[in-house]
Amino acid sequence: YYMSIPGSCNFETQDQEWTTVCALTQDPSDDFDWNIGNSAVMRQMGPSTDHTPGKGQHFLYLNSSAQKEGNRARIITTKLFPASLGVCRVRFWFWMFASRQTGVLKVYTAEEHGMDILMWSSSRNEENKW
Repeated sequence: YYMSIPGSCNFETQDQEWTTVCALTQDPSDDFDWNIGNSAVMRQMGPSTDHTPGKGQHFLYLNSSAQKEGNRARIITTKLFPASLGVCRVRFWFWMFASRQTGVLKVYTAEEHGMDILMWSSSRNEENKW
């Protein structure tokens, strides 16, 4: 993980818990959870590599095969980032290819009174790439 940029993580956490290393937490009120995996775990159902150059091979994934429409899996940052204009940016890579059970990936910010504001969403990636 990159310590130089606050909030950066590549999920190469060895034996440590990715939620601690990456300053993320699973939402206890959601319907199912994110897991850390690699291409060997995913077999043909996921990407052949992760996005990290070099030796990186791990990523977060969801197994949506047993889920019902409307189920949510949610992770939340454990560090608060102050509101800013053009200073704080969210950047991530995602792979959502070739599954009919793929839902919508959404990124929210939580404002100070706890209201979630939708910042970005994607329902599908038509290409087999990050």
